[in-house]
Amino acid sequence: MNIVIFGPPGAGKGTQSNLIVKKFKLHQLSTGELLRKEIEDNTHLGKEISLIINQGNLVSDTIVGNLIKKYISDDKYRNRLIFDGYPRNLNQAKNLDDLLKENNQKIDIVLKLSVSLKTIKRRILERKNLEKRKDDSEEIAIKRYNTYENNIKPLIDFYKKSNLLKVVNGEASITEISSEISGLIKGMKG
Repeated sequence: MNIVIFGPPGAGKGTQSNLIVKKFKLHQLSTGELLRKEIEDNTHLGKEISLIINQGNLVSDTIVGNLIKKYISDDKYRNRLIFDGYPRNLNQAKNLDDLLKENNQKIDIVLKLSVSLKTIKRRILERKNLEKRKDDSEEIAIKRYNTYENNIKPLIDFYKKSNLLKVVNGEASITEISSEISGLIKGMKG
């Protein structure tokens, strides 16, 4: 089973992905983590990514696509991936579909965490205090939220048409969100 989970930065995608991974024995493919690893490893690409992110912009589809391609083609992750933070736009969604088809796989369910900007700002500030992430500031959070909202509508329509989209109340507690997501996944398997 391959799952896409999306929502604005700070919606709790990482937290929920971790819970799904444990419960359903999947592998989390977080583009945010892949990008941060490139930055931490101080690669040439990592320096380029750092500059883009610190300006509050999103990295190109090509960079992200190349980072995830190696996971999709690896048999140990076959039909066991949860895509956290990817795709972010229609071009990436089509690219992901193509990559999966090339490897005889598909997306089984798409989970959208629906969260308000007010909640995002509160969570980002809490996360900044806990994790000390450099990309967590209210100004960057607002810019990233707005960028996300501007890019997401075609993606929602794309996954609605394929009847894969399930909207989850991202305002609820971690436990309540996890329970709702588990029910949706188990419903698919049944």
